[in-house]
Amino acid sequence: MGVTMQKLKVSDSGRYLTYEDGAPFFWLGDTAWELFHKLDREDARHYLACRAEQGFNVVQAVALAEHEGLTMGNAYGRLPLFQDDAGKFDPTKPDENGEYSYWDHVDHIVNTAGAMGIYIAMLPTWGDKFNAQHSKGVEIFTKNNAYEYGKWLGRRYRDAPHLIWVLGGDRGLHTRSHFEIVNSMACGLKEGDGGRHLMTFHPKGSSSSSYHVHGEKWLDFNMLQSGHGEMEPANYRMVAADYERVPVKPVLDGEPCYEDIPRAFHPRNGYFDEADVRRAAYYAIFSGACGHTYGHHSVWAMCDGFYDSVSMNESGVFFIMHWKDGLHRPGAGQMRYLKELWQQFSMEGSEPDQQLIATNFEGANYRTGLKGRNASMIYCPNGLYVDVSMGWIGWEKVHTSWFNPRDGSYTDVGTFPGEGKRRYVCPSSGRGNDWVLVLSKESCPSRTIEEDGIKT
Repeated sequence: MGVTMQKLKVSDSGRYLTYEDGAPFFWLGDTAWELFHKLDREDARHYLACRAEQGFNVVQAVALAEHEGLTMGNAYGRLPLFQDDAGKFDPTKPDENGEYSYWDHVDHIVNTAGAMGIYIAMLPTWGDKFNAQHSKGVEIFTKNNAYEYGKWLGRRYRDAPHLIWVLGGDRGLHTRSHFEIVNSMACGLKEGDGGRHLMTFHPKGSSSSSYHVHGEKWLDFNMLQSGHGEMEPANYRMVAADYERVPVKPVLDGEPCYEDIPRAFHPRNGYFDEADVRRAAYYAIFSGACGHTYGHHSVWAMCDGFYDSVSMNESGVFFIMHWKDGLHRPGAGQMRYLKELWQQFSMEGSEPDQQLIATNFEGANYRTGLKGRNASMIYCPNGLYVDVSMGWIGWEKVHTSWFNPRDGSYTDVGTFPGEGKRRYVCPSSGRGNDWVLVLSKESCPSRTIEEDGIKT
């Protein structure tokens, strides 16, 4: 049985996303950039069903994909665009002829996602189609055809409530032409769909949509790509910077470090693991993000084995597993616990607050604090201990528990006066031993892993 999907909107506070009826929406996304381009219908259903079961509610995918997206057919051998008289692929000439055409296949995947309760954050194109930069991409967009393509695409998905538009595509806007193309495409999308869908911009690595288009009226919320270039995730700085921008707009990290991608893109550095992706997620949310996007290196590319580069021409250790195996990596399964924690304490009205932390650490041990109506929380990436300014919380008595991001369980600590400074020692310490100190008005849930029958 299908799921009834609502359109999304920005909250009245300008900080979070909500459903059309006003209920809070926590964005828990996954990057599947090559979903439309590489997977057949059976595999697409397998992918979507797995992510739905794991608690993801958004999938980010690209209509005109990066790697041979114009010249290599989809799983059924169909290309997205026809060529003009000069042999150049024309965005105003989409191939929608018959069943299993490229766009019929996109329709099928979009509809399948909706039936499973998943929103599609669709990039109309990867950025190499207007800013080739360092890639093999062919620049096919102009100001005029970007508008026409956007209008056509907007009309096609006008009545799909579970869609978010994502402009850009891993590229900065470096010239006047780049700005004109993106703005024209945004205008075309809005004319085509009547402004029914939220819109954002996916930037290049280590940057944010706010660097380019924060003031544009079509930008409903900011998306940043903290990316894969740092050895230790520290995306809290970028999220906090966008949180403070005026006018106020929601922000989320749409591409943090992927699980199992080489650190700083070099296999000799090793690979980001579940501890890294958890840290990026909790850092982002506790710094004011309205949600978070997870990613796995093999899944975004729908990779089928060991390869030395994104070209996937030779064997190597840049990609290290099949995408179906990547679906079940530890970090992917642990993302749902963050969403459940946020929902458990109704944290949509929360604000980042470092004053909860009496003394902080630097670098990889940096703590982030989040203050809400029903609870305040402090994330400790490597365990250790945290000194809390109890009087800053604002309650006469404070119930305290440790939340385990690895399995979603709680460990009760006790109830203490809301005054002075108190040190809390984490249940364990060291890499991979991250904890959340939950300081709440009411006692925390007593759920344990054994009680739920969950095995990790």
